[in-house]
Amino acid sequence: MSTATDLSTDISTDILFEPVSLGALNLKNRVLMAPMTRNRAQPDGTPHEMAVTYYGQRASAGLIITEATQISALGKGYVNTPGIHSDAHVEGWKAVTDAVHEKGGQVSLQLWHVGRISHTSISPDGQAPVAPSAIRAEAQTVVETGPVDCSEPRALETDEIAGLLDDYREATRRAMAAGFDGVEIHSAHGYLLDQFIHPHTNTRDDRYGGSPENRARLTVEAAQAAADVIGADRVGVRLSPVGVFCDMRSGEEDSFAAVIDGLNPLGLAYLHIVEQFPGDEVSDADVAMLERLHERWNGNYIANGDFDAAKAAEWLERGRAAAVSCGRGFLANPDLPERFRSGADLNAPDADTFYGGDERGYTDYPSLNQSS
Repeated sequence: MSTATDLSTDISTDILFEPVSLGALNLKNRVLMAPMTRNRAQPDGTPHEMAVTYYGQRASAGLIITEATQISALGKGYVNTPGIHSDAHVEGWKAVTDAVHEKGGQVSLQLWHVGRISHTSISPDGQAPVAPSAIRAEAQTVVETGPVDCSEPRALETDEIAGLLDDYREATRRAMAAGFDGVEIHSAHGYLLDQFIHPHTNTRDDRYGGSPENRARLTVEAAQAAADVIGADRVGVRLSPVGVFCDMRSGEEDSFAAVIDGLNPLGLAYLHIVEQFPGDEVSDADVAMLERLHERWNGNYIANGDFDAAKAAEWLERGRAAAVSCGRGFLANPDLPERFRSGADLNAPDADTFYGGDERGYTDYPSLNQSS
């Protein structure tokens, strides 16, 4: 596979390899693996045995945060994504966590409900997707036959939300049974919790709609639900304030400020913010907003956003983050921390194999010792 250009050596990267404690998670370095959907689970949502190799190869990360994993059958939005709502799922994930732990790594499970980003053909009994409001997404998902427009959702009834929060609790219990070190609440990228945050996708008039504080409520309650099971110091939350994926909009500072204000008292392990999606430009206004949101957060902050070693070290040195997460860097480089440490070239990711398929573009990226 081709390689990228040499990393900059203008700044010391030593800080990347210092240990850091995020709540109860005592990490060996500050280079974390970001969650990445790969669409390689078995049709019933059980992780494929390939995932054991894939995650085990990347155990040198300070923390692996797994691909998004649906908390219920109705939370599924894409073909061949994993779940954590059956005994088979627990057993499949247990093989993954064992492989990571045997190599000295730590791993958290990202808990996911896609909301309106789904299709009736992959919902239980052909049900409509659920969302804060019955507003169809101008987006597509992927089913057995390929990409399709998202189905029109129905609005969750207020009295259904208690059951949804029970799903988060049960998913957290199952994650612990599978051997995970913690969980991350996926409240980013236009999925269910993010849909509640944004006013253009949430037109409710109950306690979960209207004001920024009401729209933030479900994310906060989902984090609390997980914390009720394992303690807040093993729970993180991921947000994407400038993300436009899945028909979302940037610039909702008041909305995300309300989320952060609601999460601050919980004592979470960390807040994980997607600051830049690969290939996207971030405006000066969005950069300033992200700075203000960072200042608003009282705890450990993980930044995600197209980091190389030098940029990551600079952010850590000035206190802009406690750790950074890398997605495509880890996808193509199983030993990314060692490559950052040595200044080695990086394998270039193959976009054609990002989603679905076999071992190609999944477990066959070489490490440094395989390349030499």
